Parts: sequence; structure tokens; C-alpha cells
Amino acid sequence: MTELWDFLRGALMSKALAAVVDVGVPEALANGPRPVSELQGDPDTLHRLLRALASDGVFRETEPGVFEHTEQSQRLLDPGWTEFAHLFGGVFFAATTDLDASTAEAPFPGRFGTGFWEWLAEHPAERATFDAAMAGERLRPAERLADLEWREGEVVVDVGGGNGALLAALIQVRPELRGIVLDLPETVRDEAALGDRIQFVAGSFFESVPEGDAYLLSGILHDWPDEDAARILRTIRTAAPQHARLLINESVIRPGNDADGAKWLDLLMLVLAGGRERDEAQWRELFASTGWEPVRFPEGGPIEARPG
Repeated sequence: MTELWDFLRGALMSKALAAVVDVGVPEALANGPRPVSELQGDPDTLHRLLRALASDGVFRETEPGVFEHTEQSQRLLDPGWTEFAHLFGGVFFAATTDLDASTAEAPFPGRFGTGFWEWLAEHPAERATFDAAMAGERLRPAERLADLEWREGEVVVDVGGGNGALLAALIQVRPELRGIVLDLPETVRDEAALGDRIQFVAGSFFESVPEGDAYLLSGILHDWPDEDAARILRTIRTAAPQHARLLINESVIRPGNDADGAKWLDLLMLVLAGGRERDEAQWRELFASTGWEPVRFPEGGPIEARPG
């Protein structure tokens, strides 16, 4: 009963969190409790939003009309979380309202009149928010990548690497590496912050990628249906020397009914751009059709493949 009710009210939860994030509540409470009268927004509406969120452990009402952070809401101060809250309560939410089990088509173009990536290019502020969201929470995948075996001077090409946050985190731990970030020219970035060991190259991974020793794809292939994902992998295979390796920071959907965030992320990929999360068999099929040989599918990633 409780779980079913959570599903029914889930849309309200997303919108409520986005609403308080968009008026700066997480930052306003960073230094301790404050009354709603001191926060941005309508005090009555803000009180009702925060009261509802607090009932599920996101913020806490310490006395009538006064709120503070909880362990859960404190996460909103970490990189990427407020941006994700904005997206899930905004453009992601709007696209999801048209999710329809009777069609295989992504709802986004029908709702917005253009594809998701084209829409982002037309809305620079949303593009900046998206890039910041993608850059958040890079420490864990960077640590996993750093634990792999590397040779001195290897060049890591981060394909679709956004603002370079993941590659910068990797090279901070592995300073013997050099890096190239490939992404669209409109990507919001600070090239000076990348340092002298990372180069930004503007371009499309559908057309060409720089030569390197390792190719990193972090949250890229799941954005695309199989035919487009295959085009990306073929583009990389064309540039990759025989000794190169492919490192993919993405989910592998596991069988069974255990809790699995990847199965929900799969629906978001369907909604936005017709993409998908993949199980191991689907990954193997994608590699086989694009000239790559899978090496391993470790729990938590990264997936690794070599030229076939």
C-alpha cells in the first residue's frame, strides 16, 4: 500500500523538490535553520512545499515555519544535485507526461517540437544546467577508473566528456596520463580549469574522434537507440589503434526483480531521446556489430572492450 502510494504521488514529489531548489532554498539553509519568511518565494506556498518534503525526510521543520537541512536535503549542496532536481521537475517532467505504452517513439520531440539535444542547444541556460548535472558526482567513477592499470603517458579521450570534470578528476589521481575531452562546441566549460594535461576538442562523436590509447564513454551510449550507439562505437573504432581500450561508465541491467535504478533510468532515456539502458546480452550484441570485443562487465563498472 505505502509503495503504491509513493508511485501515485511521485510527480508531486519531483515538482515540490524542483520548486524549492529553483528559489534557492538549499543554499539559503546551508548555515542553519531559517523561517520561510526569510526565504525567496511566497511564504505560505513555500511552507507547504517544505512541510510536505520534510514529512519524507527532505528538510526538517524545527518549529512552526522554520526549516533546516537533514542528511538527505544536505545532499542538494553537493555538485549536480540541484541541477538534477531542476531538470527532473522541469524539462524531464514535461517530457515524461507523454510517456505512452502504445508506442516505441520518444515523447520528447512531440512535446517540444524538436529532439532533446537540439532543444538543449537552443536553450543555453538549460544546457548549462544539464552540463553541471552531468559533471556532478564524478569522484566515484574517477576512483574506479584510477584503479585500472595505466601506462605512463597514455592519452585518454573522453568522448562526449562535457566540461571535462570526470577526466580532470581521473588525471588528478593519475597525473601520468594526458587527456582529450571531445564534445560539442556549445558545451559550457572552462578550458583554463582543465590544466595543461587536458585539451578540449570541439566536435561530434558521430563524425570523428581524436586518436588515443583509451576511450572513455561516461553516460553517453544510453542516450541513444542502438543504431546511433553503434555509429558512435564505429566512429571510435575507426580512430582507435589496435592496442586501445574502450571504457564505458554505464549500467548493465541485471535480471530479476531486485531494486535497480538502471531500470528507471532506462525509462528516462526512452522519454528523452529513444535511448536505453542495456543488459549484458544487448551490450555484447552492440560490441559485436561495431568491431569491439568485450573484456569484462564488472559490478559498478566500467565496462571494458578492446578492438576486435
